[in-house]
Amino acid sequence: MRPVFFVREALRALKRNAVPSFAAMATVLVTVLVLGVFIPVVQATTGAANEVRGKVIADVFLKTDATQKDIDRVQRLIQQQPTVKSVKFVSKKQAYDEEKKRNPEAYQLLGSNPLPDTFRVTPAKPDDIGKLRDALAPQSPSGGRTVVDPAIDEVRNREEDTNKILSVTRVVKITMALLAGLLGIASILLIANTIRLSLYARRREVEVMKLVGATDWFIRWPFVLEGVIVGALGGVLAILLLAVAKIAVVDPLAKDFALIASPETINFPALIAILLCAAISVSAAGSGLSLRRFLRV
Repeated sequence: MRPVFFVREALRALKRNAVPSFAAMATVLVTVLVLGVFIPVVQATTGAANEVRGKVIADVFLKTDATQKDIDRVQRLIQQQPTVKSVKFVSKKQAYDEEKKRNPEAYQLLGSNPLPDTFRVTPAKPDDIGKLRDALAPQSPSGGRTVVDPAIDEVRNREEDTNKILSVTRVVKITMALLAGLLGIASILLIANTIRLSLYARRREVEVMKLVGATDWFIRWPFVLEGVIVGALGGVLAILLLAVAKIAVVDPLAKDFALIASPETINFPALIAILLCAAISVSAAGSGLSLRRFLRV
């Protein structure tokens, strides 16, 4: 093996096929850019979704005339449910004080406390919130809901709002994944086409090399390196653009907006390593596909 020879031949082939090589490099660049945005976005949305799911609770409101005996009975009833993780009792006075802190002007106008005693129930699993509500307030044949204890006035959950947030994050992740996948396929096909053009342009040289005893891998290595160089160049350019965007846009905004700074995502050096490996892998896959299909010597 002569590495210098292989690299020189690969560079020579790139010069010959400058236009298709540039197109392949540009596609790899866009693919890596999308992937570089996709990974942190997926991590941030997944973290946000998990945080939202972790705060899923059911509110069990008691009737205004509920006694301490009723409160104790309902608490035992809730704790007996297999889907319950924890139960927190909030008295009407505590609820009034909390709401008054949030909106003091509105609550100064009230003559009496309109808030009921409440149990805030956290399910063992976020997905069990529906089962928990059905256990405490099952559906009646008429389509409404009944309660399992006469002291319970109503059972509400926040599943609808949670499901909306989770649906949005799911759409973002699927869209970005599909876009990255399509661009990855396009990169592989473009690199394969670049290698095929290079093979076609040098078909006579390949035949002569084969006749004088060159092995298959001796012939293939320059083409493999050609694809890897195209991918590496596209990956490096994409990483440079991401670094500029991070320094010029993301970092300054993160100082002013907690929404950008709060999600825990992959650190930038690790992201660079992943993106560079992805660019080279896509290029190697494109080269391998082309060599397998079109190298017939």
